[in-house]
Amino acid sequence: MVVLYMGLLGVLTFVIGIWVLGLWLREHPSKVNAEKSSRIAHFLFFAGLITPFLIILFYPGLAYLDERLGLNPLPWKPFFLVAGMILAIPGIYFLGVSNKLLRSWGSGANAFRLTKRIVEQDMYKYTRNPMSLGYYLCSLSLGFISRSTLLTLYVLLGIIPAHVFFIQFFEELELELRFGESYLEYKNKIPRWFGRPRG
Repeated sequence: MVVLYMGLLGVLTFVIGIWVLGLWLREHPSKVNAEKSSRIAHFLFFAGLITPFLIILFYPGLAYLDERLGLNPLPWKPFFLVAGMILAIPGIYFLGVSNKLLRSWGSGANAFRLTKRIVEQDMYKYTRNPMSLGYYLCSLSLGFISRSTLLTLYVLLGIIPAHVFFIQFFEELELELRFGESYLEYKNKIPRWFGRPRG
């Protein structure tokens, strides 16, 4: 049960932290404040969403997670195994390519080394958030492959909604303050998730 509480506490801490940072940034809008709060937000992401998830992977381990909590694993083992592998392929691709693009074109990285330019190449022509999509797909694929009911629910009802809240309430504002008109043009042209560029 400690693992479950740790995961829930991580999601709750992340959401509350992002909410506070977003409100503060709305009260104190500036490029400098956007940079400072972005670093704090990324720390909260790793502490609240990544660390508990990694601990769950290794202790008690995906295979034993549901058993320890008295839950049945996901049914139809072959279906969820194949679905998990199918989701992992684009997930890993999105994570890998978006990281590479942020380093090469954005002169930054995905977290504490903030990008210096808007990246509009490759998959960023079709979605503003390919790294997030990759993260969601990989997280969900682990739940499916392990057939863990709890991990799948944790991803679907905790991690993904919390991170979507981060993007909509905080990250888009932070990017507007850091990049100004260039980000607003990009935001108006490229869908948040996936689709054809507008205009």
